[in-house]
Amino acid sequence: MTTQIKKRPRVPVHGVLLLDKPVGFSSNDALIKAKRFLNAMKAGHTGTLDPFATGLLPLCFGEATKFSQDLLEADKTYTTVVHLGITTTTGDTEGDVLETKSVDVTEEQIRQVLTQFTGPIAQVPPMYSALKRDGKPLYEYARAGVTLEREARNVVIHELEFLGYDAPLLSLKVKCSKGTYVRVLGEDIGAALGCGAHLKELRRIQVGHLVLEKSITLDYLESLPEEQRLALLDPVDALLSSFPPVHLNEELARRFLHGQRLALGKETVSLPPVTGRVRVYRDTDGQLLGSAQLQEFGILAPERLINTQE
Repeated sequence: MTTQIKKRPRVPVHGVLLLDKPVGFSSNDALIKAKRFLNAMKAGHTGTLDPFATGLLPLCFGEATKFSQDLLEADKTYTTVVHLGITTTTGDTEGDVLETKSVDVTEEQIRQVLTQFTGPIAQVPPMYSALKRDGKPLYEYARAGVTLEREARNVVIHELEFLGYDAPLLSLKVKCSKGTYVRVLGEDIGAALGCGAHLKELRRIQVGHLVLEKSITLDYLESLPEEQRLALLDPVDALLSSFPPVHLNEELARRFLHGQRLALGKETVSLPPVTGRVRVYRDTDGQLLGSAQLQEFGILAPERLINTQE
């Protein structure tokens, strides 16, 4: 007779965990482990990192998942090592070698080429990506040996900083818009230098205003007692800290949580000097109520609301 071990019921957990994803893990693998360590009911990540990549992976739990889209839209910053002279099927270390060429480029040539990739550029998404065609991710076609036409996408490289060159390895820092494939950037730089390239290393160091220095590893999370793990979570409004706050009295807060648009007079509520996205609190207890759009004439339009009943 076998004894069945009962699984502990998941519990509501709300907040943001800044994880330093290890190499070899998919973003979803890392999320599942963190979710299990926190015994959380609901969780999601904010944009994938390739398995070979490491670095900042913000994980959202509970009510924080309502605001994860903001980080998907945010600028990202990476450090990367580009291996010149070798191209691979995936554009990184996980693929098979396609071609090997000699590398005879100078630092001056590299710096000149980098200027071509700063600002708005067009990128063709790689076949080894999660973009879908007819409901199937491109990487499934690629693994079957099928190559599909892909339209170029417009992205922005805000900063492309030369960090060092020890042939054939080129170190860069990249600050870019959403949707940028640093693998493709590395390949394109190699093509422009005439020798080809793939990414040897990729590490994400910033997402929006969130930084890697404040992140923790899965090993560290696992090593802690359960009650200390929860203490590592940042509050839900950590995702909204770049937006100005608006504080509402009890009656206005009640109406806001019912999804009502509010006409706020400056004599009753202190309003930011500009219109746009705001974070909204109840002034009696400092409870985050959600996000909203502050429109002209003091109109507050609810956007995403927090469940305050738990």
